[in-house]
Amino acid sequence: MLYLGMYLRPLFFLALAITFIGCKDAKTTTPNTAVIETEVEKVPSATYEDLEGNPIELSDYKGKRILLNYWATWCRPCIEEMPDMEKAQNILEQENYVFLFASDQSVKKIVKFKEARGFDLEFIKFNGMYAKENVSALPATFIYNEVGEQVLRFDGGLKWDSPEMIEKLRTVH
Repeated sequence: MLYLGMYLRPLFFLALAITFIGCKDAKTTTPNTAVIETEVEKVPSATYEDLEGNPIELSDYKGKRILLNYWATWCRPCIEEMPDMEKAQNILEQENYVFLFASDQSVKKIVKFKEARGFDLEFIKFNGMYAKENVSALPATFIYNEVGEQVLRFDGGLKWDSPEMIEKLRTVH
């Protein structure tokens, strides 16, 4: 055992020296400015975007009532409430409502989900952070009135096409 230790000690110090030298070189290396410019260009300029990459802000819908649902492809309660939300959307289509379904997942993943599930819903990409929207669990749904004020919030999966919920959404002003 003592014999093995004689060989391991120099290997340990060699690995430690390589680590320090490698870190020193990484700190003194000048970054490639072309890479930085490319990264800056990829930063989203809008809070949301449609599935074609066009920027969207909630203010774009001023004058309409907005149901904004935060969801994810892996979220079972999110998916389970979508058929009811689709029905509610159809019931309220003449009520000046826009239903938006925002996920922070990639556009590719959202499109794949939409194609696989066949929901007739307006899916959008959320470019922000859920924590900044006070969302700590999914699904989370926010209702905005015609002037853009958040007037209702619902956390968790719900029965969106129930008569009580439809009435509650109709009374939003």
